[in-house]
Amino acid sequence: MWNKTVRLGCFFALALTTFAANAQLVQNALIHPKALALGNAVTADPPGMMSIHYNPAGLTRLDDRQLEVNFMNIYLDIDADFIAPEGYEIFGIDGVENDPIANSHSHTNTVAVYIPGFGLQKLPVPIAAVPSGGFSVREPGSKFTFANAFYIPFAAGYHRSNSDPGKYYPRATAIQRVTYLSPSVGYRINDEWSVGAGIHLSHFGLAVDQSMRAPNLLLGMAEVLQDAFSCESGDEPLSPWLTLCGGNVGPFDDIGVLNLDLQETISPTYALGVTWEPTPWFAWGAAYTSAADMKLKGKFEIEYTDDWSGFWQRFNGSVLGAITSAILSLPSGAPEERGNVSADFTYPQHFQTGISMDLHPLLSVNFDVGWTDYSAWDALDLEFDRTLEFLNAARILSPDNATGNTLKFPLGMQDVWNWGIGTELHASTRLDLRAGIEVRDSVIPSGSRTTMAPFGDVLMYNVGFGYRWDKDTMVDASLSYLHSVEYIPADTSCALNCDNITNIIYNPYAGMDVKTSLRLALAGISFRTKF
Repeated sequence: MWNKTVRLGCFFALALTTFAANAQLVQNALIHPKALALGNAVTADPPGMMSIHYNPAGLTRLDDRQLEVNFMNIYLDIDADFIAPEGYEIFGIDGVENDPIANSHSHTNTVAVYIPGFGLQKLPVPIAAVPSGGFSVREPGSKFTFANAFYIPFAAGYHRSNSDPGKYYPRATAIQRVTYLSPSVGYRINDEWSVGAGIHLSHFGLAVDQSMRAPNLLLGMAEVLQDAFSCESGDEPLSPWLTLCGGNVGPFDDIGVLNLDLQETISPTYALGVTWEPTPWFAWGAAYTSAADMKLKGKFEIEYTDDWSGFWQRFNGSVLGAITSAILSLPSGAPEERGNVSADFTYPQHFQTGISMDLHPLLSVNFDVGWTDYSAWDALDLEFDRTLEFLNAARILSPDNATGNTLKFPLGMQDVWNWGIGTELHASTRLDLRAGIEVRDSVIPSGSRTTMAPFGDVLMYNVGFGYRWDKDTMVDASLSYLHSVEYIPADTSCALNCDNITNIIYNPYAGMDVKTSLRLALAGISFRTKF
């Protein structure tokens, strides 16, 4: 039983772990149509007002006073198959016959978002519209361009039904970073060199709503013992010395529901950028965004099932149960635990550089490489405002990582170098046609793959156009698509389907093969004009 209580504690960390992979998936995906259409290879050719994000030195390309409004529309489709391999069992209990999740299919295309003050919210339609916008000012003859923008560096979230078999990892979740203030400046040094800098103030929020179960050997043993005690008959042969019939517990039974809500209202970063344009047909750019150390604060709540609480209450009422629980700090059978929780979390630093070349008067090519410091997520430190039952049990098995009110969980995220390439066909003096590809590598190790972040190394395919409406107005549009399929054999990811007794991390689909599929489609439009 100790193993299960540790699993409850570790889920708090896992709820944040898989957000790391989601962040990589949606990084730079919801900001500007031109950037997406060119595979986000725009460090040397930053787009309009969103130069604030991609490379603030690009603000020097904006003259007079300009206003920009963008809309990115996102559609996602997530599937998972939970396949029972030959011989699937937990402590001799046939999983095919007794596990309702075995050989089932999970599907959702419902988007969820995090709204400050309201938390996790399900959207009524499967397509989410993400707005952004800003303005810039450069006085005639000045070398300075000042700008400010509102945008969303990344956002991800989905919602499943209560009956969906994927609800154990999780039923609903959302993570997002919203930059609500970004005062920036670009300075043109001379005809070739420009530099830029900005301060970005952001809100960071995450939430999770999760059903919990633990198909573990120890809970399998508990169910076998309950059968041996003939709990269904109401007789307990070893009472009052040992009682195990206060509630039905087993490897395929629900334990409870976890809700977690954390946020940071003011999270500052800074951005620096430079561009070099020695000739009309070649440009180079580089940009850096700093890390942000955050102290996420919020609330948690665990509501246990009547069977789970009743089992522990009855067990602790026996002589041997009371002695064992006093020694090992086992759960008392409380129907719920709730309180405040905080977590140290780092928004990783990012560097990107690239070039833009005119190969022909009608054809331009952009190429970028970028690095994100996801190894900053080496561990998560969670602190609770009280001593919790599951942490007392976790302390027994992992004294270096747990105390009565703290939990440290190693993540082991990986740094990644991504690249993108984009082409632009200048079809006329007004119309540019664009196409690009971007490589998006997974930052989560193969041994920690889950259905919460169902993607590995993927390519994002993009097309779009730019249209000069008049001398003061520019319209950009884009379409993007990616599809990732992951096959995770049983006992290969100890954040998902390991079934060894020593695996103390949450593994709700222990012993099963899991196949995931993620489809993501984006459509964006941007409007920029002088005022």
